[in-house]
Amino acid sequence: MEEALRLRFDHRDTETDASIVDRVWRTSSDVEETMTSAARTCSQLILTRMQGHLFASLRGPETRATTAPVPPNAEFLGIRLTLGTVLRPHPAASIVDGYVPFPVTDSGRIVIGGEDWEAPTYENAEQFVRRLRHAGLLVRSRLRVEEHLAGHPEGHPSQRTLQRQYRAVTGLSQTAVTQIDRVNAAATMLRDGLDWRVVVEALGYFDQAHLAHALRRYVGRTARGLRAGDEASMSFLYKIGPRPGS
Repeated sequence: MEEALRLRFDHRDTETDASIVDRVWRTSSDVEETMTSAARTCSQLILTRMQGHLFASLRGPETRATTAPVPPNAEFLGIRLTLGTVLRPHPAASIVDGYVPFPVTDSGRIVIGGEDWEAPTYENAEQFVRRLRHAGLLVRSRLRVEEHLAGHPEGHPSQRTLQRQYRAVTGLSQTAVTQIDRVNAAATMLRDGLDWRVVVEALGYFDQAHLAHALRRYVGRTARGLRAGDEASMSFLYKIGPRPGS
């Protein structure tokens, strides 16, 4: 695939409401192609404008790398929610490796929770998020296994109960969240030109084979391909905080 056909992502941290949204992104396509979508721990609001029509959906967490078709002459806007943030009435657990479409009115407004909302843009995504939050449609759970244990030193719920609650909120186990966040961090480091040995040591992989397996499963790329700037289109990679899964 020629370099000119690669998807180019603009993305930024959210300026407000950072507790429920951590990134806003956009891209566009000129021709029909395919892209590799890396695994993700969080849900995303996706808006697609194509041939004068608007399509809106909520995409759930993704547990593996997948290949997706990209229509020509389309513009995409994404609002990536933070871990534990839920868009009612669609819990993450109900849309893992899937999505739910939202109706769009003839005037181009998105119907969510029985109300229609003005479609956001890359520049005003925060205003859209605030309106959903004030309407009680966008909510964040503060559930964390460590916080429960710290707050209940005696008689706290069992580890199994906490893990079940964690999965109910996020749609994923805490182990899966850690693995997916870690491999996204690894892929970002490799794409930035770091040697695989540095990545293995920094992120706690056992060895090169362990890292390679994770990359194939969750990112759909090899370490060599990432370092060389693989020309095939793929979703942008995100950096994480000091602790994967946090």
